[in-house]
Formats: sequence, structure tokens, C-alpha cells
Amino acid sequence: MEPTTIVLILAAIVAISLVIIVFSQMREKARIERVRKTTAQQDSYNRASRLLTEIPGQYLNTDLKLILLKQMEDACNALLALKSDKPVDKWLESVKQIQQQVISKTDRYPPVKIDSPEKASYVKELLHSLFKLIESMHKSGRVDSATAKQNLKYVLFLIHKTHADLHVFQARDYIRHNETRKAIHAYHLASTEMGKSKDNALALKAVKSFRIRIKELEASLLDGNSDVRNTSKLDQEWDNFLQDDDSWKKRADYDS
Repeated sequence: MEPTTIVLILAAIVAISLVIIVFSQMREKARIERVRKTTAQQDSYNRASRLLTEIPGQYLNTDLKLILLKQMEDACNALLALKSDKPVDKWLESVKQIQQQVISKTDRYPPVKIDSPEKASYVKELLHSLFKLIESMHKSGRVDSATAKQNLKYVLFLIHKTHADLHVFQARDYIRHNETRKAIHAYHLASTEMGKSKDNALALKAVKSFRIRIKELEASLLDGNSDVRNTSKLDQEWDNFLQDDDSWKKRADYDS
């Protein structure tokens, strides 16, 4: 065999080997990228689903629920395009059913009392995650500026309310133990938290009601009445603060 022929054959073998190696590397790179994208979309779906189910039901209004469901729907569509082996069709069907329930106001998410520092901390963590999610959806163009701004403000209000929830729970506990001065301090802290949402009318009305409760407690100290456990309806109204705010509005307007 001619030396030139041998050289050409060896060159061809090397070239073919290089092509095979490059092709294999490209396939592996594409596979890794597909796995990365699939994992990211699954995480996106699970994150939104967790926020929807674990944030206290009284915190999630219709807009926030639909934003979370949109995130889940977008993730499902991306997973379908990536040909995920997960039951994405069932996930997507479930998302669409819940969307209809939210729109028709037939969905059910139970309220949760914020009655411990641990629970307050966990809910705040969920709300911060929701805040970042809305920011991300806005940056990617999936939520318009007006909607993002409105809902980001509302989530901040919810974070302040979570602090206030804990202070109200502590105030109630102090009252049960006839520690009126500590209860007054706790209501002051709750009022301060709600006052941080100055552009939220409901928060400002809550501040007024807290101040009225504080005056009731201060008056009880002056009168020497140590038993103030049943002197106010504020606690009952606060439990329904986000579900039915009519009593708060009427009370605040009457007292202003």
C-alpha cells in the first residue's frame, strides 16, 4: 500500500474520530442542558405550588392566586416542550381547574393563625419568596408593571401583618394572664407594624383600632380593673381582618 494512501486513511480515521467525539460531546452537553432546564421548571412549578398551598389562606387574594397559578401553568408548558417524564398533563389539568375555581371564588384555602414566633418566621419566609417570584415574573415580561407594583406592595403589607399577627397573639396571651401593661406594649408593636403600610387604607384603619384597644387597656389600669379579657371585639375582628374587612371599616370610620 502506498505511503500516501496510508497517511490518507489514518487522517480519515482521525477526522472521523474527532467528529464522533465532538458529536458525542454536543449530545452530552445538550442532554445536560435539557436536564438543567427540566429541573429548573420542575423547581419553578413546585415552588409556586408550595406558596399557593402553604401561605395562610386569608393572605392570598385572587390576584396572588392567579399569579402563582400562571407560574405553575408556564412551568407545565415548558416541561411539555422539554418532553419531561413527569405527569405534566395531569398537573396542567389541575392548574386549569384551580384557576376556574379561583375566578368563580369557589376555591378553598383555610386560614392559619400566626400564634408562635416560629410560624411567623415561616410565613415571612414564604412571603419573601412570593415577593421575589413576582419580581422575577415582572423582569421576564410575564407580569406587567402595574400588576407587579400593586401585588408587590400588597405582599409587603402581608409581611407587616404577619408581624402584627404575632404581637396580637402575644397581647391576648398577656391579657389572659392579667399582664395588662405587657399587652399594651404588644398592641403598640402591632400598631407600629401596620403603620409601615401607610399607603394601605385597611392597614391605617387597623392602626386606629389598635389605638382604641390600647386606650381601653390603659383606662382599665386607671380604674383598677385587672380583668379585661372580654372588654373588646377587636380580637374577633382581627381574626377576620382579610376575609371580611367591613367591621374594620365601619369601626374606624365611626371612631375617626
